[in-house]
Amino acid sequence: MFGTLTPVPALDRPDLLSATVYAAVRDHVPDAQVFEIDPDHADTETLCAVHELPLEVMANAVLVLGRRGGEERYACCMTLAHRRVDVNNVARRRLDVRKASFAPMEVAVERSGMEYGGITPVGLPADWPVWVDGAVADTDLVCIGAGSRRAKLLLAGADLLKLPTAERVDDLARDIG
Repeated sequence: MFGTLTPVPALDRPDLLSATVYAAVRDHVPDAQVFEIDPDHADTETLCAVHELPLEVMANAVLVLGRRGGEERYACCMTLAHRRVDVNNVARRRLDVRKASFAPMEVAVERSGMEYGGITPVGLPADWPVWVDGAVADTDLVCIGAGSRRAKLLLAGADLLKLPTAERVDDLARDIG
């Protein structure tokens, strides 16, 4: 299923994970696997093309930002790559803000402590909710970011619900098209 890539247990490759991602894998998803990639291929479509990976197992972490009363509210939304997070309705209501949007790249990188193109819910700050679209939770194996552009994690979609702030949100995302 993963073409030319050979995943190994993530806990065996701490060199591919930041300290926060490694600790979260150890504490919450110890069965996760990891594989090293060329950082130039970290973007989902490029990774799929170069390594002949099926788009249906690629899941993206989308960081959403809203403000209410001067307070910034963040959430990580997990969606399959062929789906789009419903930011204007579902995410906005769940954040309890009037307007929600994708967090700007600089903000996403700074607040998550991860590299753009590798952001993952595994190891995010403890006060961030992680909303896992039902389609992700129902996927046997998903490929997600590993905190850097040089690695990807593989785990059961349902395992994302083991993260402390994770919650299944059916219909968080819709098919593109």
